[in-house]
Amino acid sequence: MSSLIRQRQSLTFRARSYTAFVFTPQPPIEDWLAVLDATLQRSKGFFAGHPVALDLSAAELSADAVAQLIADLQARNVRVLGIEGIEPNGADPRLPPLLRGGRAQELELPEPAVAPDAAPTAPAPAKKQEAASLLIDSPVRSGQSVAFIEGDVTVLGSVASGAEIIAGGSIHIYGTLRGQAMAGASGSRRARIFCHRFEAELLAIGPYYKTADEIEDSLRRGPIQAWLDGSTLQISAMN
Repeated sequence: MSSLIRQRQSLTFRARSYTAFVFTPQPPIEDWLAVLDATLQRSKGFFAGHPVALDLSAAELSADAVAQLIADLQARNVRVLGIEGIEPNGADPRLPPLLRGGRAQELELPEPAVAPDAAPTAPAPAKKQEAASLLIDSPVRSGQSVAFIEGDVTVLGSVASGAEIIAGGSIHIYGTLRGQAMAGASGSRRARIFCHRFEAELLAIGPYYKTADEIEDSLRRGPIQAWLDGSTLQISAMN
């Protein structure tokens, strides 16, 4: 008699984090969807293919209303990865899974002014931190997405149309930028975008962005830099 030997397979689980856009719907939802429609009209397909999370902490919606909202987003080519901002017992098997442990953006706020009669305090010793950066020494082709939330991204080549660069810090492109560049994804308002030849589809720093049709033609085909001035994304030529 021959014995049947079966190898036992084991499941391997690994924790892994991803970058996702987070939508925070505000009531009334119909008005919020109208604002989203206006955004998508300026940048068609911007959220297509990107993971999106729904933060429902600002809107008290029933499970049926959440399901309808997700369907409305799906019709706009926005796919919801998961939801947050609701109690675990408020989850519904029809809805995407609950997300936990998301890291919120830490915006840099100005230091409060010190009163004239306040006694100065000794500054805390600066912590030495190793600068984080990602260097890409080849062109970024159409359809490719490069995300580096830990710091700056430098591209020695060009970024093709349909490609995107996402950085927690600044973005430096020494070739032509034809795709999308999104800096300050970790919340840094000091992030900037530099490129040697500007033909971009979209520029963004944090939540502020401009699409191709919102950018002056005089800035195209030359070197530019982009930065935040308050809540406005500024773009200027570099001569």
